[in-house]
Amino acid sequence: MNTLSNPALFRQSCYINGQWVTASDSISITITNPVDQSVLGTVPSLTVEQTNEAIVQAHAAMAGWSALTAKERSKILYRWFALIEANIDDLGTLMTLEQGKPLQEAKGEIRYAASFIEWFAEEGKRVYGETIPQTVSTNRLSTIKQPIGVCSAITPWNFPAAMITRKAAPALAAGCSIIIKPASETPFTALALAELAAQAGIPAGIFNVITGDARALGEPLTQHPLISKFSFTGSTQVGRKLYEQCAPTIKKTSLELGGNAPFIVFDDADIDKAAASAVQAKFRNGGQTCVCVNRFYVHDAVYDEFLEKFTAKVAELNVGNGLEQNTDIGPMIARRAIDGMQVLLDDALAKGARQLVLGNEIEEQGNFINPKILVDVDDSMNIVHEEIFGPIATLIRFQDEDEVLARANNTIFGLAAYFFSQDIRRVYRVAEKLESGMIGINTGMISNEVAPFGGVKQSGLGKEGSRYGIEDYLSVKYLCVDIA
Repeated sequence: MNTLSNPALFRQSCYINGQWVTASDSISITITNPVDQSVLGTVPSLTVEQTNEAIVQAHAAMAGWSALTAKERSKILYRWFALIEANIDDLGTLMTLEQGKPLQEAKGEIRYAASFIEWFAEEGKRVYGETIPQTVSTNRLSTIKQPIGVCSAITPWNFPAAMITRKAAPALAAGCSIIIKPASETPFTALALAELAAQAGIPAGIFNVITGDARALGEPLTQHPLISKFSFTGSTQVGRKLYEQCAPTIKKTSLELGGNAPFIVFDDADIDKAAASAVQAKFRNGGQTCVCVNRFYVHDAVYDEFLEKFTAKVAELNVGNGLEQNTDIGPMIARRAIDGMQVLLDDALAKGARQLVLGNEIEEQGNFINPKILVDVDDSMNIVHEEIFGPIATLIRFQDEDEVLARANNTIFGLAAYFFSQDIRRVYRVAEKLESGMIGINTGMISNEVAPFGGVKQSGLGKEGSRYGIEDYLSVKYLCVDIA
């Protein structure tokens, strides 16, 4: 790809057991730029047989990797981290070309992705067992933690780098091998990470990237007996199916699924800060994130002020090609995403909502859509209950704290929630009552490598990032020694 300074990062083959592999039957998947649907390249559509072979090879390779000390693995992971940091410009460009997000946002994701490798390079050295007080005087009781085994992961298109490293870094730090199946819309970022992993000296078979039909390859990745741990980030609907597929072999499973995040603005909030944070929390990556706000609940006493300030900020957002300097919102990943949003919009408008169309005057064609604000929204509308996954903000009035908490919690999802208040008593009261795995209080930005990321209810299982993130890639073994 001639737009990259380092053309070696553009790979159109899978990376398996240290080799660049094409499909045995020459079937390929065409990857296009969501801006104009121009062809970027192709990747192989692997067979189930090739995937099974990759799993066997990853299992064989893991013995040598897990035998290294944690410090030895850490040094290799640090080399991977440094190479990613050194190639931020090219990796960001590649991501923008295949995913669409603005270039500066893409580079920010690359830094975020690299931070997980740096973090787990250290956390791998802090995997501690424990000594347990014995119940019999001649026994000595202890535990050790060992790598769980070969891991597999299916990752989404909205964060094509960070969702890989958030899973692969703890797996590798723990001593596991892993097979990544990236989204078919955005495989080139994953393959570039594989190229840098090879350059860093990660041994053959430890970090693998395969491409192909998600439904077909999902079966071996969830059902193969040599896979010990499966991780998925994506929709709740797909997550349910994959969870079911893992059940017969009782795999350890992590699921980071859909969200329906509320954003509550109380009458004592700093409205300027709330409005600015609302733009971040709603429109980052064009609203295509699982922690994006779906529902804005604004107290009746400050509703008009918040709407005015929020609307003014949203009107400044520019929609366009992510490679252009002034772009704030790039294209949606595909036209079907806009079609899905239109169904929700039509339902809301038919039930009495009013639509404000904001942003620049780009024609809503191809995969572009202007940011929108819906007012006069109520709980009868489907848009309140379904994940929007796009640049549409829904504003809902409320008057009572207990009322808004009941409405905010009235969802099968529980990934993220946000609220703004300057009353410290309310801060703790509301934070404890909101049914979400992550709470942003007076901020719209909550994600980082040091804090646990994950939800409750049907938003998933397990935590990623933080000191908890490596635990899903370890098994605890209990030792009882009789010294009599």
